[in-house]
Amino acid sequence: MMRTNKFLLSMVASAIALSGISTLAQAEDGINVGGAVRVNYAYKDYSESSKDKAGDLTFDMAAIKFNGKTGDWGLSAEYRFTSSTDYIKYGYGYYELNTDWQFQFGINKVPFGNPGFISNSFWFGIPYYLGFEDDHDIGVKAVYEKNGWHTDMAFYKNAEYGASENKRYATDLYTGTINGTEYNNEETNQLNLRQTYKIEHEGGSTTFGGSVEAGQIYNSKTGNTGDRYAVAAHLDSSFNGWNLQLQAMQYEYDAADSADANKIGVSVVSWQYEIASKGQAYSANIAKTVTTDWGSLKFYNDFGLMTPDVADSSYDDSLQNVTGVAISAGATYTMIDFIMGKNMTFSTANNDHVGLPEMGDDWDKRVNINFGYYF
Repeated sequence: MMRTNKFLLSMVASAIALSGISTLAQAEDGINVGGAVRVNYAYKDYSESSKDKAGDLTFDMAAIKFNGKTGDWGLSAEYRFTSSTDYIKYGYGYYELNTDWQFQFGINKVPFGNPGFISNSFWFGIPYYLGFEDDHDIGVKAVYEKNGWHTDMAFYKNAEYGASENKRYATDLYTGTINGTEYNNEETNQLNLRQTYKIEHEGGSTTFGGSVEAGQIYNSKTGNTGDRYAVAAHLDSSFNGWNLQLQAMQYEYDAADSADANKIGVSVVSWQYEIASKGQAYSANIAKTVTTDWGSLKFYNDFGLMTPDVADSSYDDSLQNVTGVAISAGATYTMIDFIMGKNMTFSTANNDHVGLPEMGDDWDKRVNINFGYYF
């Protein structure tokens, strides 16, 4: 499908942050310049053309990154290029008041949910497809960290691109027509608060946390405003190479003058789809990292469940499970994933949505291999 191909060409998110293997060149002005080039292999068990060809190998993306500081001021940015488009992932300046406080200005990462990611795989977790994992918006953020406590407070005026643009890195509300339903929604005036506490213990550490997000939804056609919110509790614990991630979240998009109050439109990586306007999402991920003479292997299983909580009783749960291994060797990072999806966008044949009525009653399967070189 075209939507899946575009997704694969654009999606690189988790690997760069998870790999930690970027090799950066130091510039005289203190700004580090680095990047990545990636290719992707995909085999879809539910696609006859994919099976006939034994899968497809495509160019994923190239990225350039800037990071560095002069005195108390710094810069962090990443821009990405795919075969069909290009877009910014993040770009912000920051000021370090002291060793405890940092202030960020620009397109920065929205502090919601488990710090980092609530997934280990290339494929992300269900919160990503709802707009709550690795999102980046335009605003200001204050970060405080001391003695195990970490606090993020942020205000975002709007998303990084206009609501009618679907060529974006992370999921945001969409203005346009999807499956015959017209949406005119824009994200605006968003507040975020996330508090975590990290406990060091023998063999590793455990981070407990909670997140709150609240904002408005502007209807560009009628001029009226709705609202939205999300709350989450999360845990990230490591012990002797094992890692456990748990998260439970509740969200609601209450758009003004909605054609159908049960659903809302979103867009990401050159595609748009619908999600249930209210629901819960649960994530349970486990991983084991093994070090070797040449690098490391991380084996993982990421499970996600979304339960819609809308007035229409025909809406169904969405599920996704990803079993895989991430291989780090020198300047390369490879992620091999076996994805199973049920009533889930991007991982099923006939259900291009999250939490809407299901077509069929099967788990669809696919294999994805992403190889990246970092410089």
